[in-house]
Amino acid sequence: MKRFITICQVEFVLFIRDFFGFFFTLVFPTMMLVLFGSIYGNNPIYLGAEVGMIDVSVPAYCVMVIGVTGLMSLPLTLAEYKEKKIYKRFDATPVGKKSIMVAQVCINVVMTFVGFLVLLFVGLVVYQVQIRGDFFSILLAMLISVAAMFSIGFFFTAVARDTKITNLLCYLSYFLMIFLSGATMPDMLFPESVRTIANLLPMTYAVDLMQGIFSGYSLTNYITELIVLLGVTLFFTIIGAMLYRKKDWA
Repeated sequence: MKRFITICQVEFVLFIRDFFGFFFTLVFPTMMLVLFGSIYGNNPIYLGAEVGMIDVSVPAYCVMVIGVTGLMSLPLTLAEYKEKKIYKRFDATPVGKKSIMVAQVCINVVMTFVGFLVLLFVGLVVYQVQIRGDFFSILLAMLISVAAMFSIGFFFTAVARDTKITNLLCYLSYFLMIFLSGATMPDMLFPESVRTIANLLPMTYAVDLMQGIFSGYSLTNYITELIVLLGVTLFFTIIGAMLYRKKDWA
């Protein structure tokens, strides 16, 4: 355990030094929140609505944070370590490559929740955002959303033959999902044709789930979202694990 904690500390420092991961996990979503908050405030999303623009934006931006760590930071780090044969070197030590990979997953999950806390702090202090859901429902919704996005990122590193292909898959999926899923702007602003495409994206279901649970609805109201996200998690994790066994780690 002491050895694993040391590995996590090293990976944490490397994460902080990576400008992209640090900025888009902790800074960019908060900037988006402040930007849209300065434009719309926390006014009702429509006439007579009980929730405001920031009330629905905070959980959506939480999903944006998951997208950064799950679709960008983790898979790109895994791909880079493999291509530079770092895992091969660790396999020649008592540490082994599995400990490094688990540590990278743990650090990205921790930083995801740090990103959540930063968003919630700004939302509560600056815009008095309303959080009507209970703690355990929100936590469960977050964990399911994290598992789904991380499984997709894991799959990308398993199916891509090199870092360039992994980069292409990660960037395409990340930007496609955050702009079409409602993670950056409310999907009610989208035309019907865009909504049709959005319904094919796993992140859309994560956004809908998080916004609903934050608004105080029960998890039982989001059975479809839960089935989709859990299905995505199982499918991409299993297929990714099968492909990883065939990977050339030399």
